[in-house]
Amino acid sequence: MKIYAHRGASGTHPENTLAAFEEAARLAIHGVELDVHLSKDGELVVIHDETIDRTSNGVGYVKDLTLAELRAYDFGSWFNEDFAGESIPTLEEVLKIFQQTTHHVNIELKSDIFPYEGMGEKVLYLVEKMGMSDRVLISSFDHEAVRNFKKLAPHIKVAILTMDVLVDAYDYARIVPADALHIYLPSAHRKTTKEALLKGAIIRVFTVNDEVNAHALEKRGVHAIFTDFPERMKSVLEKGEV
Repeated sequence: MKIYAHRGASGTHPENTLAAFEEAARLAIHGVELDVHLSKDGELVVIHDETIDRTSNGVGYVKDLTLAELRAYDFGSWFNEDFAGESIPTLEEVLKIFQQTTHHVNIELKSDIFPYEGMGEKVLYLVEKMGMSDRVLISSFDHEAVRNFKKLAPHIKVAILTMDVLVDAYDYARIVPADALHIYLPSAHRKTTKEALLKGAIIRVFTVNDEVNAHALEKRGVHAIFTDFPERMKSVLEKGEV
């Protein structure tokens, strides 16, 4: 079972910062996951929430702030003073970290609240410019965005994110169409997930930070997990179930 560092190594570093991604790049894991929004001036910035309130010393919606305005805030101190001065990274800055590694990069389009016109096209342009289309995976809770991206770039893998218990998840993914399902941990233990796996669905599960769930999902046949503690979970899986 493969491991993705969720928002970078976000259990030990401030999420979605260069520090978190540099730590993830150091690890011999399959990949890394990150979230993308558009700033007021159309820059692709890496942050999970629609606002900067939770993960910086500022307030406001990402969409209402320019990149320069976003850069004025500290995105590290909320986690630990050791990371004071961390700024919000652009997608290009994060991709540069992984350009020379073998890691796969899961870019989540955060367009399920605000539609961000043209974000998919901007992401595609950047990914292809950097020669990373074979290692990038696009996902979103906005399944329309997933469909649109797949139309734009049939050669790039896409996945739908869901926190729901889907009936006929495999068939739904094919309708979108999506290459994989990214499923919330509680739903991953349900019968519908087992049925989807038996039909041949590729399933990755978020967010898995404990040994019991990791081993149970591996036994079930889940293809990958997203974790805040990639180094620890790598060790857990390598040791095997006790």
